[in-house]
Amino acid sequence: MASHDELSRFLAETERRAYKQALFAIRNEHVALDIVQDSMLKLAEKYGGKPVNELPMLFQRILQNTIRDHCRRQKVRSRWVSLMSSLVPQHEEAEYEPLDSLQDEDNNSQGLAPDASFEQSQLIALIEEALIILPARQREAFLLRYWEDMDTTETAAIMGCSEGSVKTHCSRATHSLAAILRKKGVHLS
Repeated sequence: MASHDELSRFLAETERRAYKQALFAIRNEHVALDIVQDSMLKLAEKYGGKPVNELPMLFQRILQNTIRDHCRRQKVRSRWVSLMSSLVPQHEEAEYEPLDSLQDEDNNSQGLAPDASFEQSQLIALIEEALIILPARQREAFLLRYWEDMDTTETAAIMGCSEGSVKTHCSRATHSLAAILRKKGVHLS
């Protein structure tokens, strides 16, 4: 059973990645924050007493279901309101944390020099733009497998599909991402 501190630590470690996942799917910063907050509350209320090793998979399942529920509600709502009012705001600037960019020479966790860090941040921005273009299922499989570092079985359980489908979605996602990045001049080695 997870203690209060273990649950708090898990949520703190997961928060930023969960926000990015929701942002990729929803493309609205405020809604993405709401979805992450709702998912965290659901996890704490319903599954807070589960063992710590079960929390990542449970949270991903809750997060993905909350994102799907939001998309369904948006789809239904858009049928009833005018086209202009149903449009979701376009891409907004990603949240910038100035403290994330600070570098201290004695701090080994900040390993990159400013120029390398800048190049890395540009590459990450290109990858994030490319992720938005991917179909939802491919993006979901890719993020769960390569970002959340879940295995095929866990990803399949969260997505509610077979392991073969997960592998297919991941393969298509990586090929699509590589093609998109190649068009932008990024050659992966």
